[in-house]
Amino acid sequence: MSDIAIRVENLGKQYRIGAKQERYNRFTEQVMDSITAPIRRAKQALQRSNVPTSSRSNDTIWALKDVSFEVQRGEVVGIIGRNGAGKSTLLKILSRITEPTTGRVELHGRVSSLLEVGTGFHPELTGRENVFLNGAILGMRREEIERKFDEIVAFSGVEQFLDTPVKRYSSGMQVRLAFAVAAHLEPEILLIDEVLAVGDAEFQKKCLGKMGEVARGGRTVLFVSHNMDAISALCKKAFVVNEGRISFTGHAPDAVGLYLLGDMDGASGAGVQNPVRFPRDPKKPVQVLQIALLGASGEPAHTLEYTESPHIHLLIEVNQPAADYVCILSLRDTHGRMVLHTGDNDESGGGLANVEPGIYGCRVALPERLLKPGRYFLSARIKRQAHRGTRLDIDVRDEILSMNVRDTVTRRGREGRYPPETIVAPAALWRFEVAPVAEVETLSGG
Repeated sequence: MSDIAIRVENLGKQYRIGAKQERYNRFTEQVMDSITAPIRRAKQALQRSNVPTSSRSNDTIWALKDVSFEVQRGEVVGIIGRNGAGKSTLLKILSRITEPTTGRVELHGRVSSLLEVGTGFHPELTGRENVFLNGAILGMRREEIERKFDEIVAFSGVEQFLDTPVKRYSSGMQVRLAFAVAAHLEPEILLIDEVLAVGDAEFQKKCLGKMGEVARGGRTVLFVSHNMDAISALCKKAFVVNEGRISFTGHAPDAVGLYLLGDMDGASGAGVQNPVRFPRDPKKPVQVLQIALLGASGEPAHTLEYTESPHIHLLIEVNQPAADYVCILSLRDTHGRMVLHTGDNDESGGGLANVEPGIYGCRVALPERLLKPGRYFLSARIKRQAHRGTRLDIDVRDEILSMNVRDTVTRRGREGRYPPETIVAPAALWRFEVAPVAEVETLSGG
């Protein structure tokens, strides 16, 4: 059996702007439409002939263009990108809701999808009836649905309203039941769009736990979400979709980092330039002119070992000296959490306080064996003390450099061995000694 669960080749989807979807309610409407269709098409052709050729291309838009990728069996892959980037269109094609304009898709296994609230539900049927209907649509036998029924209902938490028509459910109740059906009927491939945002915090946590269980069971999951914590916790791999194309494929933390930076093409200064230089502004009283991330060799580096001490080198110009300047460095992780904050006033003496005008170099050594493997974003700020203990920003350089930390040396290993909520992972000193006899006797009651 092939290890490929999903194969997509040169996929494209084109839409005509302003085109209305044809809908028929009665047989007579279909007959009338077939009679008037030749006249309508002639009018449309005449209108298009009067439009300049250069303007006709604007009548269509490519929601997806030249998309190709493969997903292995058992992989959990995140799909992230801005609204309108083409993420949902991709899942609709994979779910066979819509046909692609170009390219082809291969799906090896039974597919279950949850693309919007109440997907596959009939509003007039009860929750109980919709469980069986949705299961049948997914290709399940009645015996299979009955075997899973109690588990589905318990997970959804809508037992009290199981025999109430779904049209009377809130959006949160609908998504609870829809997700419970999709996740418990054992599809080989599970496609999930941003529907979990509807549920409350407790149910979202249950859903993430269930998706993790599905993944560990060897099934394939494609997960579209704007929740970067969920992407990082569930997915080892992720795609960044930008303007209908996949602009980045790689480890989930790297993809999340690009998304949070707004660097959808992977070409921003963060992660590319090192050192980063800034133009001088004589009007600024103090400013950062250059910032570099250095490795153990003293050379610029973006990737450092867990066992290395990261060094940050700054060039700062002081035009108007003051005794209340402070330079602050901070690191944020791919979740946007600040994991490190340090200022030049951490120790007495030195720093920007009471310096003469000029350009100063400063090297900041961060502790080794502190940051867990992953990607971090460096910011530098110069502040000045204001009234009532507040500080004013004088020069701000936010998330201007990225730093990747890896661990190929110690037994702690790769990033995936840490719980996703871990912020720092210091190598604490552990020492085991034989317990004194008196302590052992106390425990045993001797």
